[in-house]
Amino acid sequence: MIRPASVASIILSATLLLSPAMAPASPARTAPEKAAAANSPHRPPSSGVWYEIFVRSWYDTNGDGIGDLKGVTAKLDYLQSLGVSGIWLMPINPSPSYHGYDVTDYQAVNPQYGTLADFRQLVDQAHKRGIRVIIDMVINHTSNESPWFKAALDPKSAYHDWYTWADQYTDLESASAAGDRAWHAAGKQQHYLGIFTAEMPDLNYDNPAVRAAMIKAGRFWLKQGADGFRLDAARHIYENFTWDVDDPAALAKNLAWWNEYRRGLDAVNPHTYLVGEVTQPAATMLAPYLKPLDAVFNFPLAVQLIDAAKSERNQGLGPTLDRSYAAYEAVGGKTIKDAPFLSNHDQERVMSQLDGNPQHMRTAAAMLLTLPGEPYVYYGEELGTLGKKPDPALREPMRWNRSTKARGETTWEAVDSDNGAAVSVAAEQADPHSLLHYYTRLIHWRSEVPALRDGGFHAYPEASDHLAAWERTDGHDTVLVVHNLAGQPQTMALDVPGEPHFTRVLKQTGPGAAIHGSTLSVPAYTSVVLQ
Repeated sequence: MIRPASVASIILSATLLLSPAMAPASPARTAPEKAAAANSPHRPPSSGVWYEIFVRSWYDTNGDGIGDLKGVTAKLDYLQSLGVSGIWLMPINPSPSYHGYDVTDYQAVNPQYGTLADFRQLVDQAHKRGIRVIIDMVINHTSNESPWFKAALDPKSAYHDWYTWADQYTDLESASAAGDRAWHAAGKQQHYLGIFTAEMPDLNYDNPAVRAAMIKAGRFWLKQGADGFRLDAARHIYENFTWDVDDPAALAKNLAWWNEYRRGLDAVNPHTYLVGEVTQPAATMLAPYLKPLDAVFNFPLAVQLIDAAKSERNQGLGPTLDRSYAAYEAVGGKTIKDAPFLSNHDQERVMSQLDGNPQHMRTAAAMLLTLPGEPYVYYGEELGTLGKKPDPALREPMRWNRSTKARGETTWEAVDSDNGAAVSVAAEQADPHSLLHYYTRLIHWRSEVPALRDGGFHAYPEASDHLAAWERTDGHDTVLVVHNLAGQPQTMALDVPGEPHFTRVLKQTGPGAAIHGSTLSVPAYTSVVLQ
């Protein structure tokens, strides 16, 4: 979601209660089931890793300076070599904005990006490579230039009740749950609800026609071949004002809608994958959404991972994750349904948050890609792309070549001079020690070691606060993952009572890790997997 305020500024702590009246969710798909569905006897196992793409910034095939869907298709081999098993396309619908988070037509493609035929071709080619495709569903609000909203300006129109309007008792100065003004003027006589900006009027989900229209939109894209959706602003369907934040009644209505949405889509494709943007500061507050959805983005974990990498201390990360996953499993079952990530299009890029430190960047990546769930990587993250606010700088062109004038480079936004020729696919593919090769190795670990992809989680008692360690067990095998967060070698005891006995270094990000009797030694900034 595009926000005028930071994520942190809209997150408030509270205790969430579940309503017994919530509609039951459809049966959830487990990660192994989804992985099996995506694989064939001739294809390597899935990594379960997703990759977020801003089409405008990706690859330009017609020379207009704007990325397009044909450009995504053209670079599927790159994504396959990276090892990802799914891509999330930021909004591809028609929109008056560059970012697309204010949609005018839910059943069409932004003409700057191409056509529906281009989308179908992309999906077809992605599926041949074992890559799933989900698209952003901006479902909380439309554009104020949407035909629906333009019609709604007439109080006599059937579309008027598709939006929420102030009455004589409304406090027009009310703050929204997103931290901005909630009400916006439409002429002199009317005010409408738009919790993010005036350009994004909120849809009224108490209107059955709105619900039916949005389910219809989802079904349309499933019929075009989409595998599911990233649900923008998923908690804000009914969480509109400051007094709605973490209100059990608002939560219950949100979940009832998402259950209805799930059932509506499952009628077309019972394997539809839904991941929600739920900006909450604790796993216990994210967990309720795992009943109707397959996963939610783990915002608190992103903060923890980056803080641990930057400080070179685990800060109790393992035990915190134990508690988090216990909360998830209590709602979603034994399979840990999670969508961990480091940053996305709304946040400063990871490398910038880590002050450009390449070792800390590698540490953060290694932790992310050895965790349960299905991790998400933001485009360019694997190159170490820098990016700080304002928002367009977080979404600048992907660098394919050392020259920004090379064929296929997008030019809609200038590239930051700090992201020079060395921060490009061409340069990093040529360097065997590059961050790109590092990401590729870690992502392939998840395909090669099933426990890293599908296994559960158990924090391992750390011998030093400079080590983060956890076990991953998938029912067939148990591995121990150890990350040395610091710039000095570290040791850790392996003869912990009640824990498995690990005797072999299976994987390591750099040379030198070794087991001496019952002690593991790990070089600086190195991650290892033991068997």
